[in-house]
Amino acid sequence: MFDPTTYTGFHTWMSLIALAAGLPVVGGMLAGRERRGWTVLFLVTAIGTSVTGFGFPFNGVLPSHVVGAVALAVLAIALVARYGRNLAGRWRAAYAVAMVVSVYLLAFLAVAQIFQKVPVLAAMPPTSFAMAQLALLAGFALLTVRTMKCFRVDPLVPPLVLPA
Repeated sequence: MFDPTTYTGFHTWMSLIALAAGLPVVGGMLAGRERRGWTVLFLVTAIGTSVTGFGFPFNGVLPSHVVGAVALAVLAIALVARYGRNLAGRWRAAYAVAMVVSVYLLAFLAVAQIFQKVPVLAAMPPTSFAMAQLALLAGFALLTVRTMKCFRVDPLVPPLVLPA
């Protein structure tokens, strides 16, 4: 599973690298700055893991395909916001949200894989998986709001305000 010379191993390592690279990216945004090297590594590996996820044999559309398609759409928004619009105006908030959501989607899939592959977790009732995913979602929702507030540069542009 972790042999990088196999397709599955390559995909798995790319996923793990993307997830690990996403942490300093989000951490930098929480500090109000961009970590460009980590950002490039994250974007390349996150796109790579989403694309390679479609290369496994399958019959019909699987939930992982839906998550992969959503991940690619979110990453496209991040790319346009960062490199097409240079984080100008509201694109800065869109970028912050897209980057955190991208890391969340990787974490979501990692938790799903852990619950499938680790025997003690696989034997647990489905509610355990649902609770783990709900906790992850809640944590990333708070992280997204915090990142949007911290990753502002232009004080003349009001932040994107979420309805209460």
